Amino acid sequence: MKKVLCTILLATVILSLPLLSACKEHKGKKHKKKDRSEEVVKGADNPLAAGSTAANCDTALWRYVYNPDRLEVIDYCKTVTGVIEESNADEDGDQHMLLKLDKGQDDLLTKRNYKKKQGDLVIEAVCVNKVMLKKVGSTCQGYINHIQIPRVGDHVRVSGSLVDDTHNGWNEIHPITKLEVIK
Repeated sequence: MKKVLCTILLATVILSLPLLSACKEHKGKKHKKKDRSEEVVKGADNPLAAGSTAANCDTALWRYVYNPDRLEVIDYCKTVTGVIEESNADEDGDQHMLLKLDKGQDDLLTKRNYKKKQGDLVIEAVCVNKVMLKKVGSTCQGYINHIQIPRVGDHVRVSGSLVDDTHNGWNEIHPITKLEVIK
């Protein structure tokens, strides 16, 4: 009797192992937090490798973008020129600026850029200011952005990822990799 019980118990354990393994695997997937910032940096459709630079853009900056899920990448590296019309520190630590594009770049704007941003392109330098929103968490922790913020009225050249801010419906350069005042 003891031998039969041991055999049944052993058979039950052996037969349940694949099921336990599948449950454990499913549980891991179910509770694994999706980190889109790493997906954006390492994504197969990204022509730039993580942390690489190409044509003035550094995709490693995506790890410092707060809530990157809202941003749909149009071009990982775009350079534009124009005049700074507005500049404000945002509570998420970013510096938000409005750029009146030089002629010939209007195709980068959406209807919402015209309606809500007076026909300007939004540009954002990440982690430039003190983070005031708790929900930003540690997004900027350990990172110091060395971009020099231009003054309103400065003519600038900006390089970074051209994105559609899906929460607002306008296009942006976000994050900015390089910003320089041009004369």
